[in-house]
Amino acid sequence: MPINITEKMIKAIPHSCLVKLQAVYDSLKTAEKKAADLLLERPKFFAGATIVEAAEQAGCSEATLVRLSRKLGFGGYPELKDALSCDKEEHPIGLYSNIKETDDNITIATKVFTASIQALSDTLNIIDKGEYEKAVDAIGGCNKILFYGSGDAATVAQSGYQKFVRAGFDVQASVDIDIQLISVSHMKKGDVFVAISHSGRTKNILDVVKYARAKGITVISITNFPVSPLAKNSDIILCTAAFAEHVNGEVISKRITELCILESLYVNVLIKHRSDLLKKIEISNFALEINKL
Repeated sequence: MPINITEKMIKAIPHSCLVKLQAVYDSLKTAEKKAADLLLERPKFFAGATIVEAAEQAGCSEATLVRLSRKLGFGGYPELKDALSCDKEEHPIGLYSNIKETDDNITIATKVFTASIQALSDTLNIIDKGEYEKAVDAIGGCNKILFYGSGDAATVAQSGYQKFVRAGFDVQASVDIDIQLISVSHMKKGDVFVAISHSGRTKNILDVVKYARAKGITVISITNFPVSPLAKNSDIILCTAAFAEHVNGEVISKRITELCILESLYVNVLIKHRSDLLKKIEISNFALEINKL
């Protein structure tokens, strides 16, 4: 489960560091979590302490602090301290955490919009370029694509289906797990299964993913948690960075990041395979004219 981010943390810890902490926290070992907890609870002390002092307060070794620093993307403990001491970043509005009953309508709308904008920016900053390139190549070179999402993630899966079917791909999407399993049973090695789950812990999605991998199908996961069960059972992992206080909170920023990842993949595939897909898109567009007045 994600760490509970307080208003105090948002003000005291640089936003980029906070995002990285949220992304890796569940994967940290016990001693590393002690160090991370100290950073979250006492960032000012952490920023001014020597590595010996911080290790003593956290109840961990100095090597543990170095490992934590590197997992957060820093070269070592001094670089992490410098980031905490630097007050150059503006701290954005949290994901609805500071909406108050006294806020007027436009203020609330502003906070909702800002949360989604921040989630998109954070996702773009953390996305693994190598994994993304592999996803573009896998989709562009496959014979069949299957999209699957549960709950409101199903709307994201449906959006992916509508995009790629318009370009003439052999593509399917369903919210029914039986249909998903049947569809996977007819797929072959080299085909692509795109699994969408913010938490990466949705059981029915994980069941289908495991079956798909057993058949040699390439599994691309779009998830917020890189050490989730879904991510661990995927060939390609595309991470979002939309964090809320409760992982089950259905805030739109969770889905906007997923939609944008799919949209960008679609555009990349169209550009790379333009000569093959352009005629199919023209045929689809002509057919859609039947539904226009």
